[in-house]
Amino acid sequence: MADRLAAEEARAGRLELEAGGPRHGDHFHVMGREMAASAAGTSPGPRRPRGRGRESHACSTFFPRQKLVAQGTPKTSFGRPARMEIDGCSLPEDRLYDLENDVWWAADPDGTTARVGILGTLGAFAGPFRSLTFRPVEGSVARGRSVATLESARFTGAVRMPVDVVLLERNDALERRPRLLNDAPYGEGWVVRVRPARSEEPGERLESAGAIATRLEAQIRSRRLHCWPATPEFELNEVGLECSAVLARLREGLATIRPGESLLVATDDPTSPIEMIRWSDQTGHPVLASRKDDTVYQFLVRREADPKPRRRPG
Repeated sequence: MADRLAAEEARAGRLELEAGGPRHGDHFHVMGREMAASAAGTSPGPRRPRGRGRESHACSTFFPRQKLVAQGTPKTSFGRPARMEIDGCSLPEDRLYDLENDVWWAADPDGTTARVGILGTLGAFAGPFRSLTFRPVEGSVARGRSVATLESARFTGAVRMPVDVVLLERNDALERRPRLLNDAPYGEGWVVRVRPARSEEPGERLESAGAIATRLEAQIRSRRLHCWPATPEFELNEVGLECSAVLARLREGLATIRPGESLLVATDDPTSPIEMIRWSDQTGHPVLASRKDDTVYQFLVRREADPKPRRRPG
């Protein structure tokens, strides 16, 4: 038993180190809202006194571990271009950018037309998009003019053209599935297809990923953006709660979302890297990614339609 306890502590140390940095994919998100403690009709549970150690936690049943990993960058119908990482957020290098208007310009293979979409970091700032409405414009659209309006629970904004263009096609899928703007901002979430009014203008006015990297990093930090591999529906802020209460709130939170959707849970419980793995193995709901900010751990958890609990060999 002593050897097993020592092994558990060693795994906890490794997981805590892994949680210290962001994991990321092709999606960029922050929490959309918090679930109030009274929403599920229960009290939030006992608070954990400050300064107490592992012995204050009541969730310590030993099970084999699952490593906390994020999903990799998903494939899109437009392939997997080279990307740079800006403070944990992915930025494709195969296109040009208008950082002021949070849009990108990706030339099509024929070189005469291009797709225009929004930066993933705008989705991180806005939270889950609830609607995209195309404006009734046709033909020529001047630089800076809007072709669509975006809305989330806490953001309303426009998609503006980075150069003078002729509008060729709208991505109608976005009106049915606005979350593509969050979940695939650089792929299936493109907004319009256009032809530049002057073929040389994109190269003159727009910038490469490398050219905007420093300014984008400053924007990410000033807005305190976090990049996640899936869109969290909301955040459970459980700082100060006992471990058992955190897990009870997590179960309640998952019951309010649909299979395939995710939520974010925040806790300052120092054993949470172990406990979340343990809970995931017991319930079959995966932890997609984790990070640590100061003393607070965050875990992105997805609800499975058919969760399969598992035990792993120790």
